[in-house]
Amino acid sequence: MPDDLPPLQVMQRKPTQDRPLLGLTVLVVEDSRFACEAIRLLCLRSGARIRRADCLSSARRHLAVYRPNAIIIDLGLPDGSGLDLISELAMADPRVPVILGTSGDLEGEAAAYSAGADGYLPKPITALAAFQEALLAHLPADIHPSGPRILSTAVIDPDPIALRDDLVYAADILADSPSDQPTLTYIAQFLDSVGRSSTDTPLVQAAGRLKEMNSSGAAPGRAIAAITALVDTRLTASGTF
Repeated sequence: MPDDLPPLQVMQRKPTQDRPLLGLTVLVVEDSRFACEAIRLLCLRSGARIRRADCLSSARRHLAVYRPNAIIIDLGLPDGSGLDLISELAMADPRVPVILGTSGDLEGEAAAYSAGADGYLPKPITALAAFQEALLAHLPADIHPSGPRILSTAVIDPDPIALRDDLVYAADILADSPSDQPTLTYIAQFLDSVGRSSTDTPLVQAAGRLKEMNSSGAAPGRAIAAITALVDTRLTASGTF
């Protein structure tokens, strides 16, 4: 990573009690529009600016041009594992000040820390106070807002249009009748993430069954049909189909 990248970690505006992340730039590496919309709203409420990359290659293009103050990396991405990017950034010089992993996978937290992440945000990411504390915990104390701060109890509600975008994306992949293990692994992970972010338990369960059948080597046809039906039902209910 070049040494002459713009040092965006230098604060342009001082944080306040109500907007403790004012002046920070956060790069979110996330393929789910719904999950990214949640983080966008949290950043907006906190005073931070946000940039988005939907895959590893896009994230690396961003990082070749500028260095954010913090980066939030989804562990399952369409072109590889977010753990690889976490490892790269953890060893880079200069280093992104705050590296956070995120996933709906229960095993994701340990994997993210092993790769070098400073912290971890389990999905769904909706609580304002938890989001702010996850970043502030790893930022220098001199850029924290001064004085005691009342922790917000606010929970954000992302735009359902972003959820429909995710479901349309998944439906397009499933319409091609995928049979190769990498694609099935990815779509199971993606829909698990979407289900957790939208608190859709049946979708999470269907994604789990697809993941189990795919990893065991069993024929995944029934699991694919079930999860395709769920996605189609939700799109029909939303008026997309």
